[in-house]
Amino acid sequence: MHYGKKSPSMGTPSVYSHVTTRSSANLRSSRSARSVKIPWYQKTKLTHAFIFDIQRGAMFTAIFSLCLAFFTVCTAIFDIYCLSQAAPGSTHYGYYIISYEFVYVGNQHVRNALIVFALFSMLGGIVVFVTSLMLITALRKEYEKKIVPWLYSFAIFTLFRLFAFIFFSIVNDMIFAYNIIMCLLWIIFICISAYGWLVIYSLYLELSDLTRLEDLAHLRIGTMQSLNASTTHSIAGSRPTTPHSVVSTLPVK
Repeated sequence: MHYGKKSPSMGTPSVYSHVTTRSSANLRSSRSARSVKIPWYQKTKLTHAFIFDIQRGAMFTAIFSLCLAFFTVCTAIFDIYCLSQAAPGSTHYGYYIISYEFVYVGNQHVRNALIVFALFSMLGGIVVFVTSLMLITALRKEYEKKIVPWLYSFAIFTLFRLFAFIFFSIVNDMIFAYNIIMCLLWIIFICISAYGWLVIYSLYLELSDLTRLEDLAHLRIGTMQSLNASTTHSIAGSRPTTPHSVVSTLPVK
């Protein structure tokens, strides 16, 4: 009886055979990534950062946060100095480079609140400066676990500076150039900070998903190798041979 020749079947290529580089295209092309239900807070928020891609946008955000932390520390020290020099009832002698007319001199509790905001802004700026250095290193090596400290610290810092900016804008007089410039700058800084945080968080989710897929690929490869080794061992052990054994190759009549 004649049987037709069976054409070889083309199976679906393995997901793990595509995981050769850490890019988001691997996630979009994998069947397993689409079949897993992902919580809303773990979904990638952004894929592009205006004129940059997500990687360059993340590096730009890291450099921006580093500069912002340095700027915050300097302005916080300056605010604390001005508030201490312009305290009601204080007496000064000599000549001064700047005038302290723009400094708030009203209610004592409001002044104390401004000093507290400036003090915690300085401490927060130091923390963000350190975590920004860690972030730059993590982005170069694509090590997502070192991104986590920056995500927490910069989110808290941005929210705190938002409340401090609102309080500063309400209690200070907007007729002085310093107060106007600081308000305008912090409006821009907070907007860039919020968008930059989303960029870093999106990259963090992407790297985490790729790491998870790579771990699954390594687990599958290790499982297949162990199965192949056990199968080979069982086949070889079922028919033991010795140096004295002779196997006849002559046809049986």
